[in-house]
Amino acid sequence: MLFNNLSKVTLALVVTLFLGACATQQATTTTTTKSDDAYTGTETVKFLADGVPDRVFFSTNKSDLTSAATTTLAKQASYLKANPTLNIVLEGHADERGTREYNLALGERRAIAAKNYLTSNGVAANRIKVISYGKEKPANPASNVLAWSQNRRTVTIKTN
Repeated sequence: MLFNNLSKVTLALVVTLFLGACATQQATTTTTTKSDDAYTGTETVKFLADGVPDRVFFSTNKSDLTSAATTTLAKQASYLKANPTLNIVLEGHADERGTREYNLALGERRAIAAKNYLTSNGVAANRIKVISYGKEKPANPASNVLAWSQNRRTVTIKTN
């Protein structure tokens, strides 16, 4: 049993160091000190337009926007203001932990947080639709810390 606990601690340390190393490779990525903290998602991000990432990431059980999220959403707001006929859907997502109902509500709070940021930065609210998928559409179907961090997100989808 001691070996099993030691193995878990060692694995957690290795994952933390790996994520920390990944997080410091790009200037736009934030370093995390906790293995289950907010993920910046450079491996899973797609783009609305050149240089405009399509997703933001969240800490466990949180819908507060991180500084990395506000940086991404500021780029999205600029892009949307420059393209006033473009409408979007903000898809809120959660990791697999927790009940379906809890994760649907959490995904909605995350999408609403992104919508509130965009509207406070000049994007008309009637151009933004919010939907939550909770844990139903994971970006990474694995069941580990990295996958969970990739799945705690809001994705911006162009609708026209």
